[in-house]
Amino acid sequence: MNILVTNDDGVFAPGLWALARELAQVGRVMVVAPDRGQSGVGTAVSLYRGLRVNKVFSLIEDVDAYAVPGTPADCVILGLGSLSEEPVDLVVSGINEGANLGNDVLISGTVGAAFQGFFRGLPSIAISVAAFEDIDFVPAAKTAALLARQVAEHALPNHVLLNVNVPNLPLEQIAGVAITRLAHRNYMDLVETHHDALGRRYYSIVRGKPDWHVARNTDIWAIRKGMISITPLHSDLVHRPSRCALEGWCAAIHQGLLAQGS
Repeated sequence: MNILVTNDDGVFAPGLWALARELAQVGRVMVVAPDRGQSGVGTAVSLYRGLRVNKVFSLIEDVDAYAVPGTPADCVILGLGSLSEEPVDLVVSGINEGANLGNDVLISGTVGAAFQGFFRGLPSIAISVAAFEDIDFVPAAKTAALLARQVAEHALPNHVLLNVNVPNLPLEQIAGVAITRLAHRNYMDLVETHHDALGRRYYSIVRGKPDWHVARNTDIWAIRKGMISITPLHSDLVHRPSRCALEGWCAAIHQGLLAQGS
């Protein structure tokens, strides 16, 4: 099994290497990761910009590692399209420092990288630990390896990637594993205003405090229960219940266009 490993925390992030070390016991691993932190970039791709890929010192024997001055999505595209000499069987992105729950999957660089594998028809996994300090990466790394073995033996269902969040607990304290759906949160990112030494105004966007709707069987519910959350994601964002309500708009819009064109 050939496994491409990436992340959005940068090529020397400890979670990346904990993941690669564990997955190297499952298959042949290649690391292709950003040369610096790329959190919050989602599925962004560096179109039409030259990217010089650098081979870097690998912390694991027989694992090649490359640093890319681009996004996590760039890393997967380059890894699959150029750097890997053999077909890749699995893409794993992580281990992210901090959870990727609910709405955050839409902007997560960790999940965005996994989507690039998914778009190409490959089994893909994004994995995160629900903590920013004193992180124990071992449970998440072992979870990723067990999932990789399941993929090798049984294959993923069609048209999904797995978004996995692991509580920051010792192995013996993890309460279980749950297949979940995305939770919902209410908060808006905030804008802070600053002034530089010349008095010129500039802005920074910072995270607001989330207000989670913690329903049973959601990803945040599982994490709060001390469980590993596995959420199957797909790329179809269509809200089907709204289709009928919106159908009635179509004739009015068409008539409005015809009236303005006459």
